[in-house]
Amino acid sequence: MNEKEIMDLANENIMNTYKRFPIALVRGSGSKVWDVEGKEYLDFVAGIAVCSLGHSHGRVIAAIKDQVDRLTHVSNLYYTEPQARLAKLLVDNSFADKVFFCNSGAEANEAAIKLARKYAHENLGEDKFELITMKDSFHGRTMATITATGQEKFQFGFTPLLDGFTYVPFNDVNALEAAITQKTCGIMLEPIQGEGGVNIPGDQYLTQVRKMCDRHNILLIVDEVQTGIGRTGKLFAYEHSNIKPDIMTLAKALGNGFPVGAMLATNKIAAAFGPGNHASTFGGNPLAMAASVAVLETILQEGLLESCRKTGEYFLAQLKKLQTKHTIIREVRGKGLMLACGLTIEGGDIVNACLKKGVLINCTGGKTLRFVPPLIISEQDVDQLINTLDEVMESK
Repeated sequence: MNEKEIMDLANENIMNTYKRFPIALVRGSGSKVWDVEGKEYLDFVAGIAVCSLGHSHGRVIAAIKDQVDRLTHVSNLYYTEPQARLAKLLVDNSFADKVFFCNSGAEANEAAIKLARKYAHENLGEDKFELITMKDSFHGRTMATITATGQEKFQFGFTPLLDGFTYVPFNDVNALEAAITQKTCGIMLEPIQGEGGVNIPGDQYLTQVRKMCDRHNILLIVDEVQTGIGRTGKLFAYEHSNIKPDIMTLAKALGNGFPVGAMLATNKIAAAFGPGNHASTFGGNPLAMAASVAVLETILQEGLLESCRKTGEYFLAQLKKLQTKHTIIREVRGKGLMLACGLTIEGGDIVNACLKKGVLINCTGGKTLRFVPPLIISEQDVDQLINTLDEVMESK
């Protein structure tokens, strides 16, 4: 099928829930993808912070192929080796003692919300059920997670929302302290807000939030769906603040493109869940687990965290140089390879112009260019992106 035939077939048969770019991608390798017509694109979106090892990574492909030949699905009525191995890898390299596996970030956050309420009901009192989340946050598209999301545009048309959620400005500890009531069971936040515009809090923010949770005997839930698995230069972004959350959620990069999610917690909190309290038919299936084991082992064994930090510093410096040249760049911010340019204008035209020049980037929040490339990108890849942005911005 040619590009037009693919797009026509999709538009005829798929619900109109995405604003897609007019290209049909058929192949990827490393930091590049190709469309059906053979045009090459440098990918600084990576499936929205998913393909951290790049496209068609050898170890991940080998793990999936090997697992397909042996076992694809049996449900969670039985034990499987890949699930046990991934759980140990996650526990050994995080604050957590236990893991629940699911299929996406929204499912992981749904599980976290349920666990927080269940723990609070059993240990703090049934009147403790409210969660405080942040304005400009994003936690998913289920009814509970769009309610947790502090952006009205994602909630429009789906009211009434669920009870039990309060929103405060991100990076404002005074507002957060003032919002805590006798009904509060926990605080849920992203260490860096992704969909909200790559918003980075102050250096002491997470430390102060952790102390606040301890002082009020409430839970700290950290949504690392976008920041986790090496994106910020550490395996998990909470590590930058030297704190330990009570619950953490993961997805996206964990499977490098294979759908997977995880919710992690300490023994004390995880004990609130017993058989029948929560479940997932496909969660933790052998294929997803095998892919994720390969991803984690690769990141931990091949120096990708250090590479992310090094390339991220170079990338940030080049964006700041670009800012001195183009007044439409209002601010440059980021950590590791989760970077952004805040603009004085809408960013959609810049994204489209880069697409025509063979570079994939993303705009979030209207005026923020977001860059979440594979962790394997080179400085040469960064230079190509910067040169493309420079050319595009010359006309703005």
